[in-house]
Amino acid sequence: MTDQPFAVSSMFQLTIGVHNLGSFTSCDGLGCSTEVEEHREGGLNDHVWQLPGRLRYTPLVLSRPLTRQTTLIWLWLSQVNYSLKPIRLPGQLVALGPDRRPLVRWALDGVVPVRWTGPSFSADQAQAASETLEIAHNGFLEVTA
Repeated sequence: MTDQPFAVSSMFQLTIGVHNLGSFTSCDGLGCSTEVEEHREGGLNDHVWQLPGRLRYTPLVLSRPLTRQTTLIWLWLSQVNYSLKPIRLPGQLVALGPDRRPLVRWALDGVVPVRWTGPSFSADQAQAASETLEIAHNGFLEVTA
């Protein structure tokens, strides 16, 4: 077995269309599931057929400490929200290795924003201000190493 680099769970880069939204320190929701429909066939009593249905992709939730890169998100959001019809752009999520070189790329189809949450500020707490971006997509176009 060769010594393969591994993904660092704390570093991801996100690009949507021509918008490089920068690096994120966490990413949740990267996945999909198949809807399964049960079919009961008359006279067949020893099992129920499990028929695959639609493939559903979960929304991605990315977060990071607040930096100047937050303006990149607002540039993308302003272009999406000011159009007359929703703009679905292709996207790319890249997991980075310990040396910050790309390990795996997910090409996303039809990305749309779902929610952006900014930081909560409090002088009582000494913690980094963070932001969260939630996006939805129509599926994976390609996954490459």
